[in-house]
Order: sequence, then structure tokens, then C-alpha cells
Amino acid sequence: MDKRQSRVERKPARRSKPREAALLLSIPAGAMLLAALVMLGYASWFTTSDNLPELQTIESRNFELTLATIAYTADGMELGRYGRQNRTWVAFDSIPDHVVNALVSTEDRRFWRHWGIDLWRTSSAVTQTLLSKVGLPFEQQGGSTITQQLARNLYNSQIGFEVSVTRKLKEMGAAVQLERRYAKQEIIEMYLNTVPFRHNAFGIAAAAKTYFDKPATRLDTLETAALVGMLKASTSYDPVRNPENSRRRRNTVLRQMVQQGYLDREFYEAHREAITPTRLRTADVTDSFAPYAAEHVRQEVEAWGDSAGYDVYADGLVVHTTIDSRLQVQAEAAITSTLDALQAVADCEWSAQHSKRLDFGEALDQYMADDCHQDPPQRFAYFWQISQDLLDSFVRTTPRYRRLRSSGLSERAALSELRSNAAFMDSLKTAKTRMEAGLVSIDPRSGHVKSWVGGRDLSTEWYDHVNVARRQPGSTFKPLLYATAIQTGWSPEAKYRDSVYSYSVIGPDTVWAPQNSGGEVSNQYYSLQEALARSLNTISAQLINELGPDPVVQFAKGMGITSTLEPVLSLALGTSDVSLLELATAYSTLANLGTKVEPVVITRIEDQHGTPLYEYRPEPVVELNKETAIVIVDMMRDVINQDYGTGYRIRWQYGQDAYDFAGKTGTTQEGADGWFMLMHPEMVTGAWVGFNDRRITFRSTFWGQGAHNALFVVGDYLQRINANPVTALDASATFPFPLSYDKDASRNTEHYEF
Repeated sequence: MDKRQSRVERKPARRSKPREAALLLSIPAGAMLLAALVMLGYASWFTTSDNLPELQTIESRNFELTLATIAYTADGMELGRYGRQNRTWVAFDSIPDHVVNALVSTEDRRFWRHWGIDLWRTSSAVTQTLLSKVGLPFEQQGGSTITQQLARNLYNSQIGFEVSVTRKLKEMGAAVQLERRYAKQEIIEMYLNTVPFRHNAFGIAAAAKTYFDKPATRLDTLETAALVGMLKASTSYDPVRNPENSRRRRNTVLRQMVQQGYLDREFYEAHREAITPTRLRTADVTDSFAPYAAEHVRQEVEAWGDSAGYDVYADGLVVHTTIDSRLQVQAEAAITSTLDALQAVADCEWSAQHSKRLDFGEALDQYMADDCHQDPPQRFAYFWQISQDLLDSFVRTTPRYRRLRSSGLSERAALSELRSNAAFMDSLKTAKTRMEAGLVSIDPRSGHVKSWVGGRDLSTEWYDHVNVARRQPGSTFKPLLYATAIQTGWSPEAKYRDSVYSYSVIGPDTVWAPQNSGGEVSNQYYSLQEALARSLNTISAQLINELGPDPVVQFAKGMGITSTLEPVLSLALGTSDVSLLELATAYSTLANLGTKVEPVVITRIEDQHGTPLYEYRPEPVVELNKETAIVIVDMMRDVINQDYGTGYRIRWQYGQDAYDFAGKTGTTQEGADGWFMLMHPEMVTGAWVGFNDRRITFRSTFWGQGAHNALFVVGDYLQRINANPVTALDASATFPFPLSYDKDASRNTEHYEF
């Protein structure tokens, strides 16, 4: 028999394939019938129990659902979210109709008609799944209704996610019970508040905030379809990670809405090619528009919760803060723009033996555009060339060095191995030479902190330079010294000679002979008012020698300094470390004319229902006589107003002529720290600029001065906020002026030797 004949004889067999297909389909059909009977029996048993909670109980931790705590700014913007699961509950009445319609059209089109289980959909899903298992062109199907999915979300420990008949029966039974207990709208509400998305976002409200930075109530149709589309596979259809996949899946959702009569086909045709714009903002504190402030709030609320019995990560608390988002945004921008420029200055100054300061002067744009900043290998190249021992000491502080030493390598071998690792060394050098800054603004009348920038980037530097870091304040401490003198009876007109004197001290160096910045002395007599404006170290030294350091320490403590202050003569020049927040508190006490109000960021904490749990109540304390405070503030006006004042640039360089300001600059040894503190009746702003390691500084004394770095930060900030009528300071607000000075209290002394 040839091959042709063989094929002819086999023709009847080919005609029997439909019969085989029918036989094949009968197998899953029988299985479905059996499963349906078992399912109904199990559901009947399960629904006799009465172990499901009320809706409000489902929102609690008893059913594995936790609500994130949300902190808000004073002007109603979201500052931060804190939770193990980023979830905010939204009521059904607040959910837009197109969100519900998109969900039902895509996930469960017969939702409004079934009783928790869709037998037709379940049968179809089982059939297609079984057919896919035998190699036919079908996809494995889930077949779960919205109610079944909700049951799994609520009872994930009891039901689980295992692919098994037992798990499916539990899910179905729970779904039937949920349908008995709750209205359809409540089921939709619970589902949309429990469904998981990526980035630890749970529920439609958290997803809307994460992907589109808006509340769920403001989701448009395209955004809604994109989020509902993610329910099938959150990673594959993530609109940020896979925008084209997301677009195709979004269009599938839109087509389903058209088929179900919830959307006009014209809308679909007009938008099918469009990409849905996203604005990813996760609940990570690093993604906050005010990350350091948000992290500070988290720590404060967590500490409060530990003592008050609340869980900041699960109880859905609402925290109200004093931060003004409009001021905060400008503060962040000022830090970024100014520090980027100052970083370029430092990069270039240390790039070669010949300092670029000699070429570029104050032209910040030239530093930023030059290869000494743009080319990474050139940054700080000369510094590292002459600082090999320092570089080795930095290597020894790294975890990688400690691991190598623990593995048995000698110190020399460990250093050699890491030194030869170019990527490691580049990363270390970049981290150590990264310039940092802090800025804080406080309303001195209420103590409310309006803006808080603890550094350039929380994701790379968690060290907060507002309230954690403590550095020498330099000359910004001098107003506290002078205020001590004024309170004790000194007159602002008291005159001292600008000369270098030697003072006996206790310690390894028995003589202290401070000089002015730059080493220049005039040998002229200056009043205390002018000496403060000129920031003369020589006269500050004479003043503390007469007063004694102990009264200065006590006075500073009362004004708001909480760090330990060494009662030594050099305290006059700001040699004891303090935080920026402490210093801003002390200046706020001066600006509030002697009445201290402790700085506050959190004003109220509520539970998820709005019940107050904590409310801040200020306790003002008079620390300084009002008349004395008026005098010292007036003395500090000259720092800003006089052309010899160290803060005069705030006027001529930044054009802030319309406001009554008083303040002080500060610089520490070798320019390791730059400070500027500025007072206005409505707001006290302080800034610090430097490197985390004090051994790294600006190369030139010019750029190392607070008047040329920290002042630039504050000046940039003021320009930004005062350009907007909404955030601008009140130009009519002024500090009071002193009535008169006691001219007879002047001290004319030609020479001191101690």
C-alpha cells in the first residue's frame, strides 16, 4: 500500500476530530459540575457561620489591614506618609463613578447581579484553564469575582494564595458571606481600599497619590484605566516602568468600559494612542518634597506614639504640622541652586595647585562651567594629592576596610587592596567632598517652624544639619555674648580698642591671644555696636574676659541653646558646638523681644476619625528684658544695614532693601563652618554651610566665610519668597527702636593685659 492510499484510508479518522473535541470538553465540564456542587455545599456550610466583622472593624489591624499615618503641612499639603502598608481609606461616596465603572467592566462585569460567585465566569475559567493545561490555545484564568478577590485581600492568612481547590472553596465561601453582610457599594469600597499596587501602595487612594500625585477623587478616566489595568499584573502594567504595556492594558480597560456602556467609543478612539502622564511619588520619606522635615516628623510621632500607645505605622493617624509647603519648596530650591554653585567653587579651588579663585573671583558661573568642576577626575584633585594620610584615614573608617581586616588582612594589605579599587576610591572621595547645608525658618512669635532643609539630598545623606549636626557657630554666637553684656549693664556705646591682647587660660596652651578674621587689627576704638557689626574678635575677647564665661553660658541656655557650652574665654568666638535649630531658637527669642517660644513642628495629632489625640500648647517664657532685647536687635541691624557690616550683602547683592532685618554672620577656623542668621519680626532664618568632616574646607578664606556661603543660601531663599506676594514678608513690620543709649556708660580703655 502506497502513501497516497494510506492517506485516503485515514480520512475517516480526520472526520472524527470534532467528536474527540467534544469528548475533551466533556471532561472539564464534568469536573466543573462536580466542583460547582462541592462549592455550593462548602459555601452553604461556610455561610452558616457568623465570624465576619463589621465594616469599621475590617479597617482595623484585626484583619491585617493597616492604615498609614499622614502628615500635612500648615497649608494642607501632604508632607509624608508612614506605614507598613501605604493605605488611606476612601469612602465609596468619594470614589468617582468612572473608577467604579472601570473596575466592574474589567474585573467583574456581572458584579451588580451575582451573589458573590459568578458560576458562568467560574465555569468558563475552569474550562479555559484545563484546556490550556492540555496544550490548547487558551490562557489560564482566575475567575474570581470582585467579592472573591476582596475575601482574599481581607483574609489572606486564612485563605492564602495557593493555587488549589481548597483555597478556591474558602475564597468562595467567604465571598458569599461578605455578600450576605454588606451592600454592593460597601464591597466596592472595601475592595478599592485593599487591593495592592506596587511601591507598597494599597488601595486606590494610595495608588493615585503614588503614580499621579493626586487624591483618588481627582483621577481622570485615563489615569483610572491605567490603575485598574495594573490589577492584572502590577509590574508588567506599571505605567512608570512599562509605559507601552500600560497603554495597551489601559486601552483594554477602556474597551471594556465602551462594551459595557460606561464610555463613548469616541473617547476611546481619541485617546487610544495617548500615553498617560505619571508623576511617581512613593511613600518613602526620601520622596517627600521636604524629606528632612518629614523624617523629623516621623521620629517625633513615633516617640509620641510609643508613650501614648499608638502605632504610627498602622493606626492611620493624621498629623498637622507647621511647615509651609510654599516656603519649603523655595528653601529646597535655594539650597540646591546655591550649593550646586558652591560645590563647583570648592571643586575648582582644590583642583590644581593654582587656585581658580585667582582666575574666577566671585563669578560662580565660571566655576560651574569649567572642567575643574565638570570633569570628575579634576574635582579636589590637588587636595587629595597633598592629603594622602587623610585619605587613608577615611579608608580606615569604611565598612569594607573593617571587613577586610576581620578576614585576616593586615592594615597595609587592606589599605592597598582598597586603594587599588578605582570605583571604591572615587565613591569615597565624592562622598567626603560633598558640600552640605542646613536651613531653617521659624516664626519667632509662635515658634512655628516654617521650613526645614536638613541637607542637600536625604537619599544620599541622612545626617540632618538642622537639629542633629552640631558645629561651632563662630561669630553667630557673639550676639548672645553682647546681649549678656547689655543685660548686665553695658551700653552699646561702650568703646573698646581693636587690638590683640593675651589672656591667661587653664589648659595646655596657657595664653589665648585671638585675632580678627584675616589677622588684621586697626588699633582703633569701636563701640560695642560697631564691633558687633564688624565682627571683631579682639573686642569680643575683651568683653567676655570682663563678664566671665559663666554668665554667658547661663544666658545662652535661657535663650534656647541646649548643647553643652564650655565656660571658657574662647566661647566668645563660638567654639562650643551647637545645632542650627538651637541657634535659630536663640535668635527667635531675640526677635520676639526676649520671650522664648520653643520651636514646634507638630501642632496636632488626630486619629483616623478626626478625634484629637495631642495638641501643642505653647508655653512662652520671658528670658530677656524687652528693652534690652530691643537694644541688641538694634545693634544687629548694623550687621545688615552698614556697609562695613558682615551681612550687608543681603541688601546690595540680593536686593532685600524693603525689610527691617537684623542678623549675624559666622565663620569658624579654616572656614570649616559658614553661618548666617537673619531676623525679621515675622521670621527668623538660619543657614549653615560646610562639609561633614571639618578637615575638608574651602581653600580660600573668601569663600570660607559665612558672608560668602551661608548668606548666599539665605539671600537666594529671600529673593524667592519675597518675589511672591503670597509668601513675601511684611515690609511694614519693624522691630521697635531703642529710646536712648546711656552714653555715660562708655568705656574708653587704651590697653588691656591679662
